[in-house]
Amino acid sequence: MKKIMLAFVALFFAVGVFAQDYKNSIGIRLGGGYYDVVGVAFKTFISAPGALEFDLGVRPSASYAGYNDGITNMSISGAYQHHFPIGNISGFKWFVGGGAVIANTFSDYDDLSGVSVGIFPTGGVDYKLRNAPFAFSADLRPTAHFVRSYGGVNGFLFNGGVTARYVF
Repeated sequence: MKKIMLAFVALFFAVGVFAQDYKNSIGIRLGGGYYDVVGVAFKTFISAPGALEFDLGVRPSASYAGYNDGITNMSISGAYQHHFPIGNISGFKWFVGGGAVIANTFSDYDDLSGVSVGIFPTGGVDYKLRNAPFAFSADLRPTAHFVRSYGGVNGFLFNGGVTARYVF
């Protein structure tokens, strides 16, 4: 009987440690990458520590490597994130995971137009305000493109961003 009771206490403790502070959120992501500068971000927890994040991003007209205006990128990405608590701070977690991105470059220059596909590891922090329906996060996504890539060195593009989301 003591073993069963101890198992239940351990289970409730483990669930409490990894319990998410919200289920779904949507907001704005500001990125520093070559394929997205601003975008819409949606995050949903599929288990207590596990979440999926989807981003629809755009990089408005920019110049690149001697080319003037006329280069616009649009991208969609998805990532799995596994969250871990940071100390005893309610709502504050760090996460690691990975995902994929598909981007399309629209350009007046044929050699800069086209689709690129890449994969990335991701890591960052996520904070849900205790008394308000908002969550904030910061992440890093070094991306290896294996189908046509623009702006990177040998298909490698660095991306990072900050996100503000409304929780529902």
